[in-house]
Amino acid sequence: MLEVILPAIVISSGIALSAAGITIIYMSTETFNFAHASFTTLGFFIVYQLILAFGGNPYLYFIPAAILTGLVGVTIYLTVNRWLLMRGARMVTLMMSTLGVDLILFGLINHWADYIRDVFGGSPRSFLLRTYDFEVAELFGVSVKAIVPISIITVLIIIVAIHTFLTKTKFGVAMRTAIENPTLARIMGVNIEYVYLTAWFLGGALAGLGGAVLAMVETGSPFVGIRYIVPLFAGSIVGGLYSVFGSLLGGFLIGMSQQVGIYILSINVGAWVTGYRPLIPLIIMVIALLFFPEGLGGIKWSQLRSKIRLGR
Repeated sequence: MLEVILPAIVISSGIALSAAGITIIYMSTETFNFAHASFTTLGFFIVYQLILAFGGNPYLYFIPAAILTGLVGVTIYLTVNRWLLMRGARMVTLMMSTLGVDLILFGLINHWADYIRDVFGGSPRSFLLRTYDFEVAELFGVSVKAIVPISIITVLIIIVAIHTFLTKTKFGVAMRTAIENPTLARIMGVNIEYVYLTAWFLGGALAGLGGAVLAMVETGSPFVGIRYIVPLFAGSIVGGLYSVFGSLLGGFLIGMSQQVGIYILSINVGAWVTGYRPLIPLIIMVIALLFFPEGLGGIKWSQLRSKIRLGR
């Protein structure tokens, strides 16, 4: 079971990071970014490309992958999302525009894969970066790769960094104000444009970082984003579309449930059930929303504890 749980932790961490990116973009511009799955694929490919070009360990390229994917997010905001927002586009229009962007990115990633194959001689449609990983410990006879603690530490660092940014920095506090009340923020002199730019950069960066983490356990290809689009959005929705920390928790919950759940089902029902893997995040999302309509981030924990005590 441990050999299933350890990679599940890594996958859950990658999903959590990417799901948080979806939430940040939605909170700021009310855009449900369907191109987010392709952002995650970009994180995969940037790490792979840099290894082929410069060599070294994949961990060296996690931060560059995050930064470059963040810049892609900024580019999409400046060329597409910004103009639609200026014209008062509705949520559905904003959402559908990102679907078009996703199709363009998917095509570009496929061209990039051909370039890597022709120039670097790699296998961009089926590559493994886990071969670059190394063992840091052995737990009950199971090898623990470096990505396991690194993925957990990465998520914890992101939680601390986002909390510090939003509560301790002047721009972070202004960003929170702009998200909660854009009209008031404008009156206070907050530059909404910078807020939106920052949100798209952070959203893209988290997706790229999530993709880099996933690259250490998953087989890379241009279709990575398609495989993960359901758990990414389910994690964001379960966590709460207005709570970054909730989306991190929701993403981790969805990832663990999907990986461990499909393993248990395949043992007890049969291997054929693995084809229905995407159903697990959707089922969990429906159940979670039935009990917590605002997602995990909307739970009033103090009230919940009081109800539990009264129930006793």
